[in-house]
Amino acid sequence: MEVTTVDNQAAEIQAKAKKIIASRANATGLCPVRDILGRIGDKWSMLAILHLGSTDSLRFSELRKRIDGISQRMLTVTLRTLETDGLVTRTVYAEVPPRVEYALTGLGQGLLGVVIPMGSWANAHAPAIAEARQRVAAA
Repeated sequence: MEVTTVDNQAAEIQAKAKKIIASRANATGLCPVRDILGRIGDKWSMLAILHLGSTDSLRFSELRKRIDGISQRMLTVTLRTLETDGLVTRTVYAEVPPRVEYALTGLGQGLLGVVIPMGSWANAHAPAIAEARQRVAAA
């Protein structure tokens, strides 16, 4: 049997997936994959990360305008979570009225490097996914 480049790539990807799965628990006993993806994989976090990554910093109101459909409360919760995880910084300027800006940290910039390909993949494959959903719904 001849092994092709595609076979080798599939084997490498499978080996990487197995390695990630094998490292289930970190020092806190949490599965790092489940923990982190659970935090950033919610409805709004990736959009916030993408928008913050598209500029140096954004004020709360600017970010809310850019993320279609997010409520003020949900954006507040999302930004607090991202700040708690060290992905976003919140800077308050002593002005009247106070000005608050949000920006990605170095850790957030690293995550942005992963989120951008995911966003590109989602944009490229959205029609195929919508088609598949319609087929399943019609069945």
